[in-house]
Amino acid sequence: MNDKFGKVTKEFFEQKILSRLGAKSPSVLVPPRNGVDVGVVKISDEIVMVATTDPLYVVPSYGWEKAAWFAFHILASDLCTSGLLPQYLTVDLNLPPEIKDNEFDTFWNSFSHEAEKYGVSIVTGHTARYQGSNYPMVGGATMIAFGPPDGYITTEMARAGDSIVITKTIALEAASIFSQLFPEYIEGNLGKEVLERGRDLFYSMSTVEDSITCSSFGIGPEGVTSMHDATEGGILGALFEIAYASGNGLLVHSDRIPIYDEVRKICDLFGMDPLISISEGTLVLTVNEKRAEDLVKVLKSRNIPATVAGKIMEKSAGIKMEVDGELIDIGPPGKDDFWKAMDNATSRNLK
Repeated sequence: MNDKFGKVTKEFFEQKILSRLGAKSPSVLVPPRNGVDVGVVKISDEIVMVATTDPLYVVPSYGWEKAAWFAFHILASDLCTSGLLPQYLTVDLNLPPEIKDNEFDTFWNSFSHEAEKYGVSIVTGHTARYQGSNYPMVGGATMIAFGPPDGYITTEMARAGDSIVITKTIALEAASIFSQLFPEYIEGNLGKEVLERGRDLFYSMSTVEDSITCSSFGIGPEGVTSMHDATEGGILGALFEIAYASGNGLLVHSDRIPIYDEVRKICDLFGMDPLISISEGTLVLTVNEKRAEDLVKVLKSRNIPATVAGKIMEKSAGIKMEVDGELIDIGPPGKDDFWKAMDNATSRNLK
């Protein structure tokens, strides 16, 4: 497997990108930074613009409607961690030549439907077929929201003393995608029930409703102080990024990190460590310690499982995970186990 697949490392990002960000502007309140899902620009004393950009990730084997749903929610999940609702979207479609018009119609109808559902207007973009364009990366998109200067949060705002809450299960995306792509292998090794539970995770691969619920609960020092979507690098990567971005330490208890039984079994089957496997749909958030249990109850009332798994600490405490009474350092995200497992499965022609 090529080690260059997947998101670049923290070191690459900081050494190659952050030193070259074009013109400096005092209006940029939150510039690009490791572990921060959005950028923020001051428009006026009363308004800021929050934006996020991601690849347009399209997997035809999911079926065109499901592929469109997932492509939209990858974008919206990052934007909603700001505490604001998405409003505008720009879309660049660099389509493979082989996509048929009726396939694109099905995809775009579903994509537009999700945008309409969440009040998002598509305002500009680019659409073409290009030789060399391949699934799943067929372009990119930027999602934008506007709000008051005190109406957004980022991972930089987590504070020592805050509780850490994790929704649903870790390795959510890894288990779900493998269930979609290799159903025969999973059923043959783990049985039909595990396969069906894994496939049923598909529409959980979004933190949009999780974030909207948290925003309604209240953001800021007396409520939710930060939110982060656990994507590449998995839960440990997301936890490190929250601590790093906010300049704090962190302690998470391994026995409180939620993992569904089917997720554990699927990860074991494909040789993935669920702690460091991609987990789109798992929201990691920090909240005022006094209100953590109340937030968990609110999330559960919306059918979003949630667990208090740790605490933000002073920086001097380090970034740690407690495992059987021993404290283990959590380092910056390395290469996600998902990519190695996917390369292995496809090279073996698993079905």
